[in-house]
Amino acid sequence: MISDSAAKAKKILRLISAAGSIAVIGHVKPDGDCIGSVLGLYNYIIDNYPDKNVEVFAEAFPASFKFLNGAKKIKHDTKPAGFDLAVSVDVSDIDRLGKFANLFNSAITTCCIDHHVSNKGFADFNYIDPDSSSAAEVLCDILDMDKISKNAAECLYLGMVHDTGVFKYSATSPNTMYMAGRLIEKGIDQCYIIDETFYKKTYKQNLLMAATILESRMFLDGKVIYGYISKDTFKKFKATNMDTEGIVEQLRLTEGVEVAIFVYQINKRKYKISFRSKNIADVSVIATELGGGGHVRAAGADISGDINKKLPKIIKMIEQQLAEKDEDA
Repeated sequence: MISDSAAKAKKILRLISAAGSIAVIGHVKPDGDCIGSVLGLYNYIIDNYPDKNVEVFAEAFPASFKFLNGAKKIKHDTKPAGFDLAVSVDVSDIDRLGKFANLFNSAITTCCIDHHVSNKGFADFNYIDPDSSSAAEVLCDILDMDKISKNAAECLYLGMVHDTGVFKYSATSPNTMYMAGRLIEKGIDQCYIIDETFYKKTYKQNLLMAATILESRMFLDGKVIYGYISKDTFKKFKATNMDTEGIVEQLRLTEGVEVAIFVYQINKRKYKISFRSKNIADVSVIATELGGGGHVRAAGADISGDINKKLPKIIKMIEQQLAEKDEDA
């Protein structure tokens, strides 16, 4: 944990207390940690500062998250009005705010709460803890746990579950488990959150998963697996990018694989690429090289161009990392 964490936490709470209007903003293509965290903060503010005007902004997200309190109030479009305070949560850089960047920048004061190691700090006030498993865990360290309601706890627990792979990724620490336990004490149904939002898949998701695995390719003697979904495949199964949840993790679980690469097509020349690694490769380095970012074991980027021309270079970067680790061993 960063050395001045307590002072920074108090500063954030002072900023919230002083602001009359607050915008809470998530990143593009929001995942479980993003939605859980922005709604966790939203619920904390409305519970403890009922006089505040608080609005949450994020792109469309999976329907399974809509049971969270406040989910139906999330705005998917920006607005011209300025806020006293804009808080970005789980956003690694200004570009990841997407269409909400102007809304963020127009606020009188801006704050960034995040856990990505690639985040250099783009707000007036930044609280970034790369040792935390999730933005939800960072919020647990900032907020007064005694004042977190059941509604807020459900949101934060969902965020932790999704960014830790149900508490099994390497970033899961004793503090993660302690904070998760504090949230469970609030009376949440942790089994429902895990089963219904993490493990449960729709038939469309199963079809996409099957198609990706059937057409996947192996590289570097089975150490790397690559899966791809084209626009045509999405159309074939009447699916969208929100139906891709869990695919890259399933690829990662393949026996002998160290790095999983999953790509889906956004348009003719643009792709979303996700990386997961097990024990050796630092995929955040690769994602950063591609203009993205993330964590040591989980990272991603939006890339343009011909994916078939870029893939050999990506494989080469992974090969170099694995070779360097072998030399150090």
